[in-house]
Amino acid sequence: MMGEAIFALCALTSLAFAALLLRSYARTRARLLLWSSICFVGLALNNILLFVDLILVPDVDLSVLRAAIALASVAFINFGLIWDAK
Repeated sequence: MMGEAIFALCALTSLAFAALLLRSYARTRARLLLWSSICFVGLALNNILLFVDLILVPDVDLSVLRAAIALASVAFINFGLIWDAK
């Protein structure tokens, strides 16, 4: 029961951070905020899939999909950091 609550809270926290970053991006148009918000949307999706994988359908292995989404999320933030450093 406690693990389920923690997984859900992690997903909600990631979604909250993504929403705050998107709101800041809409106000300031700083590109790094855009890349960060895309990263956190991906991390939130990763946390949601973790909840689905471990709690809702434990007989289905979604680890490859979760790893791909996490990799894409980190790739977006890395691309944004490198792009804005120029």
